[in-house]
Amino acid sequence: MPPRRRGASGFRGVRVRPSGRFYAEIRAGGFRLTLGTYNTPELAARAYDAAAWRFRRPRRDMNFPDVESLEEAEFLAPPPCLVDDEDRRRHRQVQRRIAIAEHDEQLMRQWRAQFPNDVDNTDAFFAILRAQRRSNRRHRRAVANFELENPNTTWTEDDPRWDDIWTETTSDDD
Repeated sequence: MPPRRRGASGFRGVRVRPSGRFYAEIRAGGFRLTLGTYNTPELAARAYDAAAWRFRRPRRDMNFPDVESLEEAEFLAPPPCLVDDEDRRRHRQVQRRIAIAEHDEQLMRQWRAQFPNDVDNTDAFFAILRAQRRSNRRHRRAVANFELENPNTTWTEDDPRWDDIWTETTSDDD
């Protein structure tokens, strides 16, 4: 029987994923054993070789025949990617949040298309709010400067209102 051909990755037991990552697997006794997904084909091939050594495969079936022992193959192989229930739960939670955010963005696009006057009103509301905040910061800064120049101030040294002297009044930020 001819040897199995090597895939697009150039290594035995390594496949290229659509994402561009590399997937390693080995077949043994009618079963397919998944070895994980790796960033480079070499790492996936090293994982394959470590598994091949464990299954006592001949050296001609290895990707790196210069490796002399199981210990060396395992030393050169990347650590296994452990996926447990907590990882799966976290992944599902992240995917749910992404789906909700995408749905919210879609609804906002629809709302803006249906109610352009509301968008204008919203922009006007936030412009007024920014102006009020800027005015409030200017007032706090003026009061702090007055207290600084007043020799009979009632503020203590550690009063947080002294920080208002350094308040930026030209910014639209809080």
